[in-house]
Amino acid sequence: MRLDSSPARKLPMPSPPLNRLPERHESERPSYPRRVKKRRKVFSMRLGLDMTFLFLVLILLIIGLIMMFSASYPSAYAYRDNSFAYLIKQGGFAAIGIFVMMVLSYFDYHHFHKLAWPVLGIAMVSLVIVLFLPGNGVKRWIGIGEVSIQASEIAKFAVVLFLAHFNSKHFKKMDTFKYGVLPSIILLAGTSGLLILEPHYSGIVIIGLLIITMMFISGVKIRYFVIALALVVTAVIVLAAMGQLGYAMNRLQGWGQALHPETDEMYQLTYQTRNSLYAIGSGGFWGLGLGQSRQKFLYIPEAQNDFVFAVVCEELGFIGAAIILCIFALLVWRGITISMRARDKFGALLGIGLSAQIGLQVILNIMVITDWLPNTGISLPFFSYGGSSLITLLAQMGIILSISRTSNLERA
Repeated sequence: MRLDSSPARKLPMPSPPLNRLPERHESERPSYPRRVKKRRKVFSMRLGLDMTFLFLVLILLIIGLIMMFSASYPSAYAYRDNSFAYLIKQGGFAAIGIFVMMVLSYFDYHHFHKLAWPVLGIAMVSLVIVLFLPGNGVKRWIGIGEVSIQASEIAKFAVVLFLAHFNSKHFKKMDTFKYGVLPSIILLAGTSGLLILEPHYSGIVIIGLLIITMMFISGVKIRYFVIALALVVTAVIVLAAMGQLGYAMNRLQGWGQALHPETDEMYQLTYQTRNSLYAIGSGGFWGLGLGQSRQKFLYIPEAQNDFVFAVVCEELGFIGAAIILCIFALLVWRGITISMRARDKFGALLGIGLSAQIGLQVILNIMVITDWLPNTGISLPFFSYGGSSLITLLAQMGIILSISRTSNLERA
């Protein structure tokens, strides 16, 4: 007896376990796009260079070479028996600097992320090396044949690069003391301690202001600036009490004497500053004319270095000096504008920091030659004689050009 005469129904087969899925033919497998990590090229030959920034750099470089030669030929003839001695060397440094600048303008600045720690290490090692080299009371240069490298120039760039790297990596934590303040204090303490031993107090001032700038644009809270300032003031008081700031105290005393020359008992400390003021005053509104400075004839010692702008004021007058300062202002503004266009925080922080260094050095140099600050040896970018400073400066301009080029490529 059949219980059911209807045809038997096929029951659904159970699905195989997940670890034993049926194999599919190659043609039946769905194809998914494979994610490939984008690898940046080290160099890019495509266009996108900010010509305005490059033009401003070259204009300042040309004017700087002309004015450096005008300020230097009397001392070059007197001490080196060749009026063109400083111009020839500075022209060679400028050529090398332009080459380095253009090479770095094609270099993708993102790769500097990996170089932040090595560059900082090189800067610290160079600051230590100079302490063991012979020097006449001041140890700031590493001599390599005919070339002298100033260790503080490497340190300035290293500080900006490292903070741009670190702050961009921890940008969301910049409002905390651990990430926003502590690394900057350690960096300032390490570089300042080595620069005090040289001694090189102008380098400390510039590096300190650069660190403050990087902290500010990274979003560090204002109350932490007050804490950092209190720590710095305390450290200065302690060092002064220990007698470790004798060189700086002499500079401050000379500055005070220069403000009141009728009580000048330290003639040598105020001699350069007073002749700088004479040069600025004699230039008047229109200046004496290019090459017509009188104070550069050995009245201003080493006029081609930190006090070259005093000769600029004497020869080109207030009008010429104001035009040059406006070009500097345009350069800094354009550098910041380029940096703000960067598509990442690292590019923005790095470009603004390098642009700020130019502005800070210009302001401090002008304040020194006009006796608003003690004479501490702050060079004027593109104008003051010096190979390592000029090459380093032009290399940094190349990095800003790289930021402009790369940001344009990423927007395309």
